Amino acid sequence: MKKLDIFILKSYLGPLVMTFFIALFILLMQFVWKYIDDLVGKGLEWYIIAKLMFYASSTFVPLALPLSILLSSLMMFGNLGEHYELVSMKAAGISLSRIMRPLIVVSICISALAFYFSNVILPLANLKFHALLFDVREKKLAFNLKEGVFYTGIEGFVIRINKKENDGNTIRDVMVYDHTKHLGNVSLTTASWGKMELSPDKRFLVFRLYEGTNYEEKVDMRNKSATHPFQRTEFSEQYQMFDLSAFQLSRTDENLFKKNYEMQNINQLSYSIDSIKAQLASDRKAYEISLINVLQFTHRSDTVMHSRNDSAKSFNPSVIFNFKAEDRYKIMETALNSAKSAKENLQYSKDNIYNKRKLIFKHQIVFHKKFAFSIACFLLFFIGAPLGAIIRKGGLGMPAVISTLFFILFWVISFVGEKYTAEGVVPAWQGIWYSSAVLMPIGIFLTIKATNDASLFDMDAWINFFKKFKLRGRQI
Repeated sequence: MKKLDIFILKSYLGPLVMTFFIALFILLMQFVWKYIDDLVGKGLEWYIIAKLMFYASSTFVPLALPLSILLSSLMMFGNLGEHYELVSMKAAGISLSRIMRPLIVVSICISALAFYFSNVILPLANLKFHALLFDVREKKLAFNLKEGVFYTGIEGFVIRINKKENDGNTIRDVMVYDHTKHLGNVSLTTASWGKMELSPDKRFLVFRLYEGTNYEEKVDMRNKSATHPFQRTEFSEQYQMFDLSAFQLSRTDENLFKKNYEMQNINQLSYSIDSIKAQLASDRKAYEISLINVLQFTHRSDTVMHSRNDSAKSFNPSVIFNFKAEDRYKIMETALNSAKSAKENLQYSKDNIYNKRKLIFKHQIVFHKKFAFSIACFLLFFIGAPLGAIIRKGGLGMPAVISTLFFILFWVISFVGEKYTAEGVVPAWQGIWYSSAVLMPIGIFLTIKATNDASLFDMDAWINFFKKFKLRGRQI
């Protein structure tokens, strides 16, 4: 490998890694801000939060990697142009295509790795992330007993303390309502003071209460209106335990999430799409047969439309008056019920078919996005590299602004195409590839301009171009 190739690779890989982790960090902070209410106050261990952040970061790679490729390539060629290194290479007879050759090889490798990531690693990361996020969101808030507030976090009990000492364990004026029997406020325990502590396995909260009284109303459900015996018991010391297992993070079986389209690779998606299509065709046939049976249609299969048209023409509403009054009522009621049943069946069939079609579209979106992701990484390099050679500005100033604009264009087109595909307006092979179709001619145009040393951002050149265009218009 020549020294030039090593120099180009070193100049490119450094900004690529830096911008990738910066973009990943920004997206991760957006995730934290979105789910901050589900994370705070639940007493989660640090490794649980670390695992959640790691899995979330993995799911953000399809957004962070294209942006980092665009920004790093623009920064690298901008730095070379700003320090006249690019001019020196061209003066030595080295063309821009030769300078870009090692980076093109790197971009191909990155695109291949991006496809492998989206097909193999991303489904697993989505599975781990969504399963853990579901468990975290379902977890109760951490046990927090406040002074003067009725605490209802422990199922079956309502606890109130008047004061908590500085040691955090001694409590004063304690009230504990026992609702485990689901009979209302029939059991109450009060104590002057007490100690609270956790069991060694942290599964139970233990109250050691002193100088208190138990109040209990004996409710006889067989004769509750006549008997209401009341029991009062004083104690000098009493232990009471509360189960805290609901506050522990319980893990859900990940197999329950595996059928989701985001957790599948290409082969699994293809199989799922074929299965749903087969089920959809079977449902349509079943709905047609059901509708015929409900409305009691009798016709031959080879003359379906002809029989329906003849029946509609020969139908005479006055025939109903040939029957007796009570028979007419029964006939009309039966017909009305059949029509209502057919309408409900059609509405259910319509909703079910619509939902299954949308599910097919979502599977197809994920299928095509795995390819579009790797292609986008390659195309964005051919936008950033020639654009940096043209503007000749390095750093994070102008390149960051231009990269953001192009990435927003890429993301908006991708988002619109995905929405159109999800609604069935356009097929997936069109909607998901809209962004690539727009980026490709832009990349080709910029590469041609950069290779020919075109002054794309020179205002004087544009003014002269419009002046020549205006003169030609006058001559015509």
